[in-house]
Amino acid sequence: MTLKAATSLWSADLANLERDLKRAEPYSDLFHIDVADGHYAPTLLFFPDLVAALRPKTKVPFEVHLITEKPEMWVDPFADAGADRLIFYPDAVRDPAVIQKSILDRGVEVGLSLTLEQPISDLEPYWENLKVVVVLGTGFGVKGVKDVAEEAYAKIRELVQEREKRGLTFEIEADGAIRRHTVPKLKEAGADIVVPGSLWFDNDMAETSAWLKSL
Repeated sequence: MTLKAATSLWSADLANLERDLKRAEPYSDLFHIDVADGHYAPTLLFFPDLVAALRPKTKVPFEVHLITEKPEMWVDPFADAGADRLIFYPDAVRDPAVIQKSILDRGVEVGLSLTLEQPISDLEPYWENLKVVVVLGTGFGVKGVKDVAEEAYAKIRELVQEREKRGLTFEIEADGAIRRHTVPKLKEAGADIVVPGSLWFDNDMAETSAWLKSL
């Protein structure tokens, strides 16, 4: 299977988002939009009005990664803004099944995300209706890390086994430390999607995309 690219807009030139969106569009299966509230993770990122402003600029699907407390507060605002997929952390809500249903009721795909410390058993009651499981390969809410933690590779392999055992079809997405030397190992472990940031924006995108698709 060819790896998909969910391009991280966090690594784009934030003063020229539309330009970089257009630059990355031919090489992106998805645009990955991190939303952080300064509480669940120690950073602030992106908001519904910005997503709504970007939505008419491209037809590439938007996946919104809710790195927030109370993600249920953001389902309607980001669905209204044009999100095609909403991803949240199961420990950020009292009952993930409730927010899963509210996302699906809006006609939006559902994903769950796991930090390095969170085991896949945290997904146990919520496997059904998942479109994607995002595995963080680095510490929480940071970028610029050069290597994927070994436990992330192990978690991806475990998710592959769990998916096969359950007969499910969710995709496995690797997020964090997406580098030339980590992408082949992530694909070998079983990742279906990677989230390139600086790998895209700091390099020749056409050449880098061709390399990724050739793996």
